[in-house]
Amino acid sequence: MDRVEKRELVSSLHQTFENVNLVVVTHQHGLTVSQVSALRRAMRDQGAQYKVAKNRLARLALDGTKFEGLKPMLEGPTALGWSEDPVAAAKVLVDFAKKSDKLTIVGGAFGETALDAKGVEALANMPSLDESRANLVGLLQTPAQRIVTILQQPASQLARVLKAHADKDEAA
Repeated sequence: MDRVEKRELVSSLHQTFENVNLVVVTHQHGLTVSQVSALRRAMRDQGAQYKVAKNRLARLALDGTKFEGLKPMLEGPTALGWSEDPVAAAKVLVDFAKKSDKLTIVGGAFGETALDAKGVEALANMPSLDESRANLVGLLQTPAQRIVTILQQPASQLARVLKAHADKDEAA
């Protein structure tokens, strides 16, 4: 990689770090090409990204971003995962790390809040942004459904009473 390519990579990563909400740092030891491809595919499916970058270049890319606190974690064979969704990257990486002993979660950052490995795991156990939205919509719809049911009850009771009177008059 020549200097121009390195500058472009640092610039691209820096811009990415300014636009995402979560960055997860991992160590990978001996992942095969097919395993990395599967991991990247799973990350893309959840709207996240996974990249192996040289630690020195990643440190330069972190300069001036809210994720500067990750610099001490960039030691050894690291790779970075990130997403705009606050939990998507964490979920995929933690699930993959549980299945493979060749990937280890080092830590991460949610905004300016640094997380250790357990913090990333706790974040992964939270519902995703889409799941949270669906839960919120469900909670908002429930009272409306109850109100409609309650309002319909008197009308349906009145209709039954009127039908009973009509049936009684027909029988007479």
